[in-house]
Amino acid sequence: MIFESNSMDETQTFAHQFAQQIPVGSVVALIGNLGTGKTTFTQGFAKSLGIEERVGSPTFKLVSEYEGSPHNLYHIDAYRLDNGLDFLNIGGEVFLIPKEAVTLIEWADIIKEILPPNTIYLTFSRVDGNPNGRRIILDGLNEND
Repeated sequence: MIFESNSMDETQTFAHQFAQQIPVGSVVALIGNLGTGKTTFTQGFAKSLGIEERVGSPTFKLVSEYEGSPHNLYHIDAYRLDNGLDFLNIGGEVFLIPKEAVTLIEWADIIKEILPPNTIYLTFSRVDGNPNGRRIILDGLNEND
């Protein structure tokens, strides 16, 4: 599935709708260059869980945990890691099998080799000729879930 967004609001609305379809215990890999909408997407996802805290990029703390409803959200930024082993060395495996939560991982391509087989992938990119345009490609979500 491909979604095209023309604004931050559209990206957050898409994320809100997406969050309603994601089963608890899921891992969602967010892949894309800097400024392509990964954190904006995460903000919309968090809003759909009733999370009122400011959701920003967790680059400097690696993992942000938010209490939401009907489940919690783990927001991870793998940008500063070298590989999956770095993630495992800090105890990251607990976020790959989230209990009563969904895990969103920005820069997930860095740790792709350790992601669970049922990971849902969202690839973000800019749309040529539209400075506010973003393309989000969804892969791995079974529409029957």
